[in-house]
Amino acid sequence: MRSGNPALGQNTFLDIGSGRVVSGGSDQTMSLNGTVNKTGLLLLIIMVSAAYTWNRYTGPESMGAILPMLLVGAIGGFVVALVTVFKKTWAPYTAPLYALLEGLFLGGISAMLEMQYPGIVVQAVGLTFGTLAALLMAYRSGLIKATENFKLGVVAATGGIFLLYMANIVMGFFGHSIGFIHESGWMGIAFSGFVVVIAALNLVLDFDFIENGVESGAPKYMEWYGAFGLIVTLVWLYLEILRLLSKLQSRD
Repeated sequence: MRSGNPALGQNTFLDIGSGRVVSGGSDQTMSLNGTVNKTGLLLLIIMVSAAYTWNRYTGPESMGAILPMLLVGAIGGFVVALVTVFKKTWAPYTAPLYALLEGLFLGGISAMLEMQYPGIVVQAVGLTFGTLAALLMAYRSGLIKATENFKLGVVAATGGIFLLYMANIVMGFFGHSIGFIHESGWMGIAFSGFVVVIAALNLVLDFDFIENGVESGAPKYMEWYGAFGLIVTLVWLYLEILRLLSKLQSRD
């Protein structure tokens, strides 16, 4: 089982101590319904948290008030995500905290872009959940199958995007950047479109990984971890769709 999502790696559903898949009764093992319910709860936490910073952004003059929340959300969310990846048993506690922190960041960013490009957030949310629903139906119907070659291609593309983003961050410390990542020219739009596709395809790998975890009898806390991994991908997809839409609208 391979996933491009770093939160859902090949050994995620293995017991760390014995290297064996943990099994037990249905009330002690991961279930699909449990994972779905917890994913819904994390999404609700994100929306409530995002509403907090959204309502506090009234324009550039309010940037000083919400900037600390944006930084706490972005940096805190990243740290909590790393902790969750390495301490999977903590997922019932860290996954909701990640959703809370990520919501603070998403709410502020969304409010700023909404003021600049009215209607962009509704479009981005609609496209994100529309993509989730479409790919879930395609996966459940067998139209899209997470074969080993499919997984390898998505993982490789995801890794390449990650390295490119990291290189851009490092270059930023020296006053430079990789232009097409941010520019609204056709090359920049094509790049963002490619990243959106790769982020969306990671959902297929996540579906497959969670399904395999359920079939393997993973421990109950993995419902939280599976939900966390899916939320990580959805957050990435939403941000990339926002980036793409902002580039397209800036050309109008």
